[in-house]
Amino acid sequence: MIAEILCVGTELLLGDIVNTNAQYLSKRLAEIGVSVYHQTVVGDNEERVKEAYDLAFSRADIVINTGGLGPTKDDLTKEMACAYFNKKLVLHEDILENLEKCFEKMNKPMPPNNKKQAYFPEGGIMIPNHNGTAPGCIINENNKIVVLLPGPPTEMKPMFEETVVPYLSKFSDGVLHSKVLRIMGIGESGAEEKIKDIIESQKNPTIAPYAKSGEMIFRITSKGKDLEEAKKLIEPMESELRKRFGEDIYGEGEETSIEEVVAKLLLEKHLTIATAESCTGGMVAARLINYPGISEVFMDGAVTYSNEAKMNRLGVKKETLDNYGAVSPQVAEEMALGIAKTSNTNVGISTTGIAGPGGGSEEKPVGLVYIAVAINGKVINKKLNINGTREYIRIRATLCLLDALRRELLHLS
Repeated sequence: MIAEILCVGTELLLGDIVNTNAQYLSKRLAEIGVSVYHQTVVGDNEERVKEAYDLAFSRADIVINTGGLGPTKDDLTKEMACAYFNKKLVLHEDILENLEKCFEKMNKPMPPNNKKQAYFPEGGIMIPNHNGTAPGCIINENNKIVVLLPGPPTEMKPMFEETVVPYLSKFSDGVLHSKVLRIMGIGESGAEEKIKDIIESQKNPTIAPYAKSGEMIFRITSKGKDLEEAKKLIEPMESELRKRFGEDIYGEGEETSIEEVVAKLLLEKHLTIATAESCTGGMVAARLINYPGISEVFMDGAVTYSNEAKMNRLGVKKETLDNYGAVSPQVAEEMALGIAKTSNTNVGISTTGIAGPGGGSEEKPVGLVYIAVAINGKVINKKLNINGTREYIRIRATLCLLDALRRELLHLS
């Protein structure tokens, strides 16, 4: 079956709220074997919502509608659904009672307009909302299905998972399953060249590569009669990718991050760490601190932006700075060794570079960054040349340093 996602809300059109609902729904619908060909965003306008319904149902079997279920006059999703299916809104006494109880718990009187939320299209299948005041509804009429869900993701997502997924799954002729592999250390064009033959001959499963914030993402997607079959179809493709990319694959899954992988390695190997940063200004430390439990191994973080700070805090030699400059492999190494020594840690890592937009030269252009990793007194450095804005240069340098540390940790016995 084909579904269309229809998100209602003027705040979405104005950019006041990011439309994360459409992204979430597209991914979940694909996973249960429902195709999505179009997404539509429309403001809180009766005529335009009606037009959006007419267009959506002209090209889709299912419309997943989020937003417009609130108590105010501009919340008109239910009214438009009723008009399309020629149904009446009827009062659900049990929903009204639940609404009144919600306001009692908050020690507030229920405003009269909230009663509007207890009216739903006759004959509809109710979708309970355990996290808010607006229930949802499913209407199935003449081989057309509309699913009405509230806009807030904290309400919409559990409602979709608990009620809508089981309902729609029975209309699917198969199951789509995806697995994500995350890659660092190789560019987009280089990564795609490595899998060019796979892409040209792919059928089921398929692979979709895309770049994201300094890394590459490979999404492998298969379709099977059930989840078990879909997972088995992915295994040979995943095995081949791991063979081709080796250590460039740092993790898997939608939510995995490079800092999570590094933090786990540090904890597994019982290695303490401290960071010394210049151009990244604390970004590396902030990434590591994202991981719960990192306090067991993260001991210290220093932002040593000036030459004086590098000398006083880290013990970088004045002659090193004079001879090579602050942005140099020699200084990066002394920073990494220095922070490990002064913080009494096994690992010290560092960044020093020119983030721009000014300060560069022909010899040392904007985007030149040196990173260093020191582990138990042994140190390596790496030169980076990063193109982009000041912010991007700093983010990319942070990711590259964490990836360099990951690779060194993998080789420790």
